[in-house]
Amino acid sequence: MTQRFHFRRALREGAALLFITSASTVSAQDAPRGGSVLPLPPAPFNGVITKTFEGSTQDYPQPVTPPEGAPNVLVVLIDDLGFGQPGTFGGPVPTPAMDALAEDGLRYTRFHTTAICSPTRAALLTGRNHHQSGFGTITELSTGYPGYDSIWPRSTATIAEILKDHGYSTSAFGKWHNTPDWETSPMGPFDHWPTGLGFEYWYGFQGGETSQWDPQLFRNTIPVEPETTPEQGYNLNVDLVDDAVAWLDRQQSIAPDKPYFMYFAPGAVHAPLHVSQEWIDKFAGQFDQGWDAVREETLARQKDIGVVPEDTDLTPRPEEIRAWDALDADAQKLFSKHQEVFAGFLAQTDYEIGRLIEKVRTMPGADNTLIILIAGDNGPSAEGSITGTLNNMMTQNGVPDTVEAQLPVMDEIGGPLHENHYPVGWAWAGSSPFQWMKRVPSHFGGTRNGMVISWPAQITDTGGIRTQFHHVVDIAPTILEAVGIPEPEVVNGTEQTPMAGVSMDYTFADAEAPGTRHTQYFETGGHRALYHDGWVAASFHGAPWELTGSVGFDNNTWELYNIEEDFSEAHDVAAENPEKLAELQAMFDEEAQKFQVYPLDDRFSDRARNPERPSVTRGRNVFTYAPGTVRIPEGSAAPAYQRSHTITAEIEVPEGGASGVMIANGGSAAGYTLYLEDGVPVYEFNFFGKELYRVAGETPLEAGEHTVTMIYEQLPFEAGKEVTGGTATLLVDGAEVATGNVEKVVPSRYSATETLDIGMDLGATVTPAYREAAPFAFTGTIKQVTVELQ
Repeated sequence: MTQRFHFRRALREGAALLFITSASTVSAQDAPRGGSVLPLPPAPFNGVITKTFEGSTQDYPQPVTPPEGAPNVLVVLIDDLGFGQPGTFGGPVPTPAMDALAEDGLRYTRFHTTAICSPTRAALLTGRNHHQSGFGTITELSTGYPGYDSIWPRSTATIAEILKDHGYSTSAFGKWHNTPDWETSPMGPFDHWPTGLGFEYWYGFQGGETSQWDPQLFRNTIPVEPETTPEQGYNLNVDLVDDAVAWLDRQQSIAPDKPYFMYFAPGAVHAPLHVSQEWIDKFAGQFDQGWDAVREETLARQKDIGVVPEDTDLTPRPEEIRAWDALDADAQKLFSKHQEVFAGFLAQTDYEIGRLIEKVRTMPGADNTLIILIAGDNGPSAEGSITGTLNNMMTQNGVPDTVEAQLPVMDEIGGPLHENHYPVGWAWAGSSPFQWMKRVPSHFGGTRNGMVISWPAQITDTGGIRTQFHHVVDIAPTILEAVGIPEPEVVNGTEQTPMAGVSMDYTFADAEAPGTRHTQYFETGGHRALYHDGWVAASFHGAPWELTGSVGFDNNTWELYNIEEDFSEAHDVAAENPEKLAELQAMFDEEAQKFQVYPLDDRFSDRARNPERPSVTRGRNVFTYAPGTVRIPEGSAAPAYQRSHTITAEIEVPEGGASGVMIANGGSAAGYTLYLEDGVPVYEFNFFGKELYRVAGETPLEAGEHTVTMIYEQLPFEAGKEVTGGTATLLVDGAEVATGNVEKVVPSRYSATETLDIGMDLGATVTPAYREAAPFAFTGTIKQVTVELQ
């Protein structure tokens, strides 16, 4: 194996000039040698042409074929999973499928991500640092700077594009959080969708999260709806695996000689934490000891199985998180339940991923399949706030939840009625033994994720552990090395930014091989760190669950850790090593300028309302929607948040009356709906599931043409009060039929991936009033619906 990899590396390094000068004559059959310019140029015609077919010789252009022996590749990326959560890395939740993969391959214990999802995914798929691809943050917080605009440049082609151009079948499943927010509607453009970035097939969802019960799905670029309901057993994890297995069967049936690349990225275990009761029940009572004890238990297991050194110290609990023993009985009961739900969700996710891996293992060429499983795109999420929440979108809007509000419906947590998320104490426990969690790239709690690599045909040290320092940018170069193709210099006519990653293939055969990644910067949201040859300089920048305002950069402090001696970053040695700290700080500045990290920006919710971001709604005050217009994402829908507006539906009621939704925006997390209930006009506003404001008429509409109007008048804003409301008035044919108060309306976002729909309410319904009749399609005729903003 070593000779094979050394040959490939020499080929890549020594033949680049040859590839460029001879690109015009490289044939498709020369794919193993070519590849610096993609797509590969066609082979010259070597047949014979006479005046007729008699005497002529064909030379048909043949499809590109990958290098002989090129492996299949499966990359699995789990969402929001911390280093100390899966049992494979010492966590409290058994993950037998991940265990089995590790026993068949290698566990990596010093692998790193970017601490937040869109950036990690961009780095994984391109081999470039996240700012190089415009993903210094998530898409919804983009700003107009090259490192943060969320506009995937053509100069950073994906590994899928490269493999496709070398003869691979390519597919993606699950979460895609790398399309600019203003391009996620069914009208595109589709250049930055998976199918525009090298994936020939995609089945999944846009945005950061979606419901496991009522997801918003696309097949390639077409919106599709689940064929069954949650009550009938629908579950997104199951659906994604079923579709991935079906794709493998199609690929094997139609093109068995082509290797495949599959990117499988479920929405799990990101909030909302949704799973069936049978999985939750498996963990009843297992977390009653609380997060302090679970964190200690986790470290003990990690030492026992060898994924952390014996001398690893447990980092202390941040003062912002209360000790478990300081909580009252109600809080402990609720918080234990939240963790039981999460554990069930992780266990079910592991089981479903196991189904996919088992399918791969039963297929021809199974031994020559490279499987890379990354246990988290960042650390555990703190977005559930200090108390946990029934509504993750509420906390992201800056509206807190309470223990008292959650207790009465505690047994519903995990089901389709809530967008629940656990409290930050469990996120901290899940990052054991490190400090902090998701959204904190300054410390390993945000960036250290377990990884498993299996490749039976090449990895013989099965069950081994690897401790070389590596980063998610190293995944793409590792795949290129395994396949035996070079990093391209030009793709689709665009000169490529060189990959920042390095191949990890050297670790496959040698656990003691010296690491080849010497330097790596980390930054999102103003948190910063710089790794260099065993040292880490780190600048923490505020509790990650504080999602409003700016901390500022005037008084940042930097810490220093020697991670060769201090695995968990438990001992700050900045005071003893000021020169080393200054060296790394200067190095961070060099890396930041090199990789488009500046300007630093620590805002979260404030950036969601960036007025300079491209928009299909900016400058428009009138939005007219035709009947049947559905699945308009919030970023492309009329922005009626906390402002006066009018909704006018022009309809025709048939003989016998009509019912159904005229317009709905959002879902069970929050939103509004205007509908007919047995002919009676009703307007409802869902304030994060906490309050449901209803304004309804009294008389059913008679047969014939009608105009139903809802006028919302926003009350003046009060100083120091971010959430306000107003009044809603219903009119039929110009005559008022009802009015009422809407005391609280959503500040900036109803949901992560729910949509605006005309004539029905797709996904999780805005109101429970018609959930059982979902999508509650309008039974009359809609001519048009107009939203006019004041």
